[in-house]
Amino acid sequence: MSSSLSAALLHLNVSSALSYLIAFGLPALDALIFVLPAETAVIALGVATAGSTDPRIGLLVVLAAAGAFAGDNGAYLLGRRLGPVVGKRVFAGDRGARRRSWAERSLSRFGAAIIIVCRFIPGGRTAVTLTCGMIGYPLRQFVPATAVAGVLWASYAFFIGRLGGTAFSDNPWAGLLLALGLVSLITVLIEAGRRYWQWRRRSARPEPGQRAVVN
Repeated sequence: MSSSLSAALLHLNVSSALSYLIAFGLPALDALIFVLPAETAVIALGVATAGSTDPRIGLLVVLAAAGAFAGDNGAYLLGRRLGPVVGKRVFAGDRGARRRSWAERSLSRFGAAIIIVCRFIPGGRTAVTLTCGMIGYPLRQFVPATAVAGVLWASYAFFIGRLGGTAFSDNPWAGLLLALGLVSLITVLIEAGRRYWQWRRRSARPEPGQRAVVN
């Protein structure tokens, strides 16, 4: 699905109404429909418009950010209204329980910052936004955090797409592959950093029965 959609997007431009629909619709829906390639779509739009200075390009970025914002807040509302039902489906099994536990711990420790960071962690966005709704995380903190996350994510994805499209202006497919490769590399680095940080925290904890040495 992702490859066929990307191929179609490479033929779109700022004059196509479908470009604007995709820019908003996919980021809005992929918070709950996990198979939708929202990030790939925004990157492909960046590739397709690389080299253009049409001011309407800014509208595509705004719509992508607004879609991400709408999706995050929709997930919050769903978690708030239908928490038990959603929890059984999204956080089912031991793996799901660990995801929810991680989300709750991260929110308790980092607050709104984790809402922004998780926009760039695969699977983290849904776990955190749904959990926020389920535990009643304060909207006065959640809403601004998702707004910032949406703007950063949309700008980042579109910029990476334009970077790839500019590097291969005569071969959009190569530009798209380069952009997706860069995003994959950045995602791996973020995830590796997160796991390393968790490992350091666990290593720093004293073993059960040990006392901290005070000089």
